[in-house]
Amino acid sequence: MIVPMKKAAILCETGDAESTVKYVRSLGLLHVEHQNVPSGSDITGLKEQVSFIRSSIDILDSATLSGVRNPPQEPIDGDWREISGRLIERAKRRDQLESQSRNILGQVREWESWGDIDQEQVENLKRHEIYLTLYQVPLKEKVNFPADVIVKTIFTTGDIAHCVTISRRAFDCPFLEVPPPKKGVTALKTEHTEILTSIEKIQQEICDDSRFREDFIATQKKIEKEIEFREVVHGMGREGSICYVTGYIPYDMEAPLLSEAKRRKWGVLVTDPSDVDEVPTLIRNPRWISLIKPVLGLLGLTPGYRELDTSAIFLVFFSIFFGILIGDAGYGLAYLIITLLLQKFVLRKMIMENPEMKTTITLFYLLGGCALVWGLLTGTFFGQTWFLAAGYQPPVPQLNDTGFMQSFCFFLGALHLSIAHAWNASLKYPSLALFADIGWICVLWTAFFLARTLILGVGFPSFGIWLILAGILLVVLFTHPQRNIFKGIGTGLGAVALSIVNNFTDVVSYIRLFAVGLATLAISETTNTLAFEFGDGIVALVAGVVILITGHGLNILLGPMSVLVHGVRLNVLEFSGHANVIWSGTAYEPLREE
Repeated sequence: MIVPMKKAAILCETGDAESTVKYVRSLGLLHVEHQNVPSGSDITGLKEQVSFIRSSIDILDSATLSGVRNPPQEPIDGDWREISGRLIERAKRRDQLESQSRNILGQVREWESWGDIDQEQVENLKRHEIYLTLYQVPLKEKVNFPADVIVKTIFTTGDIAHCVTISRRAFDCPFLEVPPPKKGVTALKTEHTEILTSIEKIQQEICDDSRFREDFIATQKKIEKEIEFREVVHGMGREGSICYVTGYIPYDMEAPLLSEAKRRKWGVLVTDPSDVDEVPTLIRNPRWISLIKPVLGLLGLTPGYRELDTSAIFLVFFSIFFGILIGDAGYGLAYLIITLLLQKFVLRKMIMENPEMKTTITLFYLLGGCALVWGLLTGTFFGQTWFLAAGYQPPVPQLNDTGFMQSFCFFLGALHLSIAHAWNASLKYPSLALFADIGWICVLWTAFFLARTLILGVGFPSFGIWLILAGILLVVLFTHPQRNIFKGIGTGLGAVALSIVNNFTDVVSYIRLFAVGLATLAISETTNTLAFEFGDGIVALVAGVVILITGHGLNILLGPMSVLVHGVRLNVLEFSGHANVIWSGTAYEPLREE
């Protein structure tokens, strides 16, 4: 649930501003709301330091990515600024050398076809009255060089001949003369080799300093905490000799704050937030509901303070959607095994240190289990045909019927969206506006019956007309109930005109669950067909194994992506739209020391 918040203002004398903020930070309760724009030379200087550190870390990471082995981590012995400056200078020099390297390679490619020639050689020949000149001559033009001039075509590109002339005298030529390069190809290649050696040396020097990477990160975090502290101090409100810091605390933290204020002799004012306050959102849920937190965190979704916390519904339906979209017990088992391996070997230390990672692993187990259960219900295990042919009897064979599954998806959509409106109606009680949401529920179920009729050819029920009429009437009358009934009806008619078609399309959009799940099954079936019908013999066996691993492996990798695209969409767009959740919130982040 979204925790109710209180707005708190803590007052102190101007001279005690910094010490007060330090004590407030030690409490770790107050989500600060600046009263003034936090600015100052100290903040600017600290931000510049953070910028230098980030640049240094980026440089170290670039050396790591190049494949150079990194030394063990150790703390910085001395001033980090010296090492940071050294890294930045080395990176600049490396970038300059890489630019020179690219330039030289371009020259080599340009002159390699001409041969190893340079300006010094040409000038030396000229001093001996031997004139060597390079020309570009169109092949279609008639070439008339003097009789005493030797002409040799070196190479051609397109309709241009690249020629060299040798003579004992200078002569006029109408064709484009090509000045020889300052350095020959051999010299350029030698220079390029020297540059590559220098780049490698710089990379190694940078890599040697990568032993300070973790210390740089720790220093960055420390400075960022100092910036946060300074911004709170500079952002405090001021009235004469009094300073005050304002923010938000959870409602159940009011007593601890008042107790600390009394002990520190602060002035403190705690009130309920007003409608115009931008109140942060703090969500507290039972452990099982908190399993959806990694998904919301990955997507950066936070409901507004005055919106619904849809975590429980999100988790339940996201799990169902995962099972349908993956739809294969073999894939579900693969996800469970992968999760187990990650937990026991790859991420073991991270899980022990980070409770949120433990929540993520538990969510993976849940989702893998959902795919496993749905696959067992439908008789699908790395494909369906062979599993059913082996004698497996699915507990719910109707789930393999195309018409039933499409109807089931429409049912899920109507149910999912009806929950959103039912929740809204309960929150609006005792306002008459709750009847508008009941009306929308009627419209949604009419859309369900209509979708079955139009798409599946199922007869439209006789009570469907009365259901849609009742829904429209409730929406028209109670969307904005007013004493002047005609004003209310006008607003309601506008709502119906804009939304009734959207309700139908929202219900129909849940058919994506069937379509994507069917595509996943089709890929697995095609993989099996290709692998088992490849032929006989060792080569066919090896090829079949490769096809099975590749096909099913890709399906296992791409499956979660389809869930993120379609399963998340149905929760974040369709459901949230009907629940009036626009995810406009700011997460509660109190000022704290660590």
